[in-house]
Amino acid sequence: MKKHTITLHPLGKELQVNDQTPLIDVLHEFGIEFPCGGKGTCGKCRVRLLGGEIETTPTHRQKIEQLGLGTDWRLACFSRCTSDIILEIEQFNHLILADESEFDFTPGEGFGVAVDLGTTTLVAQLIDLSSAKVLAVETMLNPQVKFGADLISRIQAWMDGNANEMVQLIRSAIGTMIRLMLKKHEVELKKVTIVGNTTMQLIFSNCDVSSLSSYPFHTNDLGLKSFDPADLGWNFNVQENVQFFPSIGSFVGSDILAGIAATSLYQKEDYTALIDLGTNGEIVIGNKNQIVCASTAAGPAFEGANISMGMRAVTGAISSLNLVENKIVASVIGNTVPKGICGSALIDAVAILRELDQVGMFGEINSGAPQISITGKVMLTQRDINEFQLAKAAIAAGLTILTNQLSIQPAAIHEIYIAGGFGSYINIGNVVATGMIEHDPSKIHKMGNTALIGAKMFLFADRGPADQILAITRHINLEGDPNFQDIYVDKMLFPI
Repeated sequence: MKKHTITLHPLGKELQVNDQTPLIDVLHEFGIEFPCGGKGTCGKCRVRLLGGEIETTPTHRQKIEQLGLGTDWRLACFSRCTSDIILEIEQFNHLILADESEFDFTPGEGFGVAVDLGTTTLVAQLIDLSSAKVLAVETMLNPQVKFGADLISRIQAWMDGNANEMVQLIRSAIGTMIRLMLKKHEVELKKVTIVGNTTMQLIFSNCDVSSLSSYPFHTNDLGLKSFDPADLGWNFNVQENVQFFPSIGSFVGSDILAGIAATSLYQKEDYTALIDLGTNGEIVIGNKNQIVCASTAAGPAFEGANISMGMRAVTGAISSLNLVENKIVASVIGNTVPKGICGSALIDAVAILRELDQVGMFGEINSGAPQISITGKVMLTQRDINEFQLAKAAIAAGLTILTNQLSIQPAAIHEIYIAGGFGSYINIGNVVATGMIEHDPSKIHKMGNTALIGAKMFLFADRGPADQILAITRHINLEGDPNFQDIYVDKMLFPI
């Protein structure tokens, strides 16, 4: 079959592909995003054509025009490679959070691998079970991002007939990560533990996810999944079956189960909260006697999917903003010209605009203009601010409803842990200033990748902690609370 070369700038990488290869199939691993699942509506997969030709259909040209792009731009999701081409890609360096945290453990024998299977990113660590020392780390983008940025897009892609490819992509990716670590350390594996959200667990396990596509968003298939490595297509030996730990609810997975273990929340007298601000924002509140948890619709805005110039934490994204002598100063990933804004800086921007009295308590731009300049060419529109309000209200309402479910006052929450890659970069003071978390900032702590910490703990403790947590945990449907709508609307307002 005829071959073509794709040259990527500024990476300097060359790819050999077959004639008519869709760009969506080969560019996702280099950080190109497809939040809309390849429908051509978000423009996040745009690439600049520096050399060669990419034929465009009338629909493709219309999409390019609607997005306000010049004639040298293409949408990767609508493009095929029919000749040698040179592409400029902007989003080429993702920040993926690994973990080096210490935890209590009982020494064992041999070696294990802990995997955090995220909707967007994958992290695997090779662990010496005698010392809990991390011997090697591998990270990569979840190759399923070609089917969309959020869980709903993945579920829809599954229902559209992509199930087999989605299963094989993720199993192969994790197998590749483990093989790369074993090349560096030629050891025989005893255990592999995997954690992830419910949808990721079901897809990895080749279980139907269609029931999560519509109300009441319920699945009965939440339990522990166990696999022979050969059945996963892995060509290395693992002494024990690979274990994907159980989910808690339809949209609260084993990544949160692992987070509860990592924070020791289930062993504490005082009430403690865990908030994971990832793709699918989850909230947990509890102690050693009872735990309640829920998922929220906060993730997409914080990951840039619904923000006009939103980006993930990649090169060119503004990661934080500070107000210095009444001037907004930006930190940009890669120390380059800002191209957009990621979730942590979105929180900063809104908090600063409130402080400058440029945005009112209802979220309105006080000048009446349709947008506000942040820095350089990066703007926030009125719609962006409203999207942020929806996201921050989802977290604030979730905390309120779960507190009510436990019949406790907010002041009874002794500590709040913020988890997830995004959570590691946020400014806690600005989170409180926007009303997202209405607690004393001194009670709020960043804890990094609690899913990976918990997955490592499970290498040493088997099912014990997981079963103990599941026995005292209730999954709450926030929208089912009779006061949800009133609380949610109230939380959209900014504090005075």
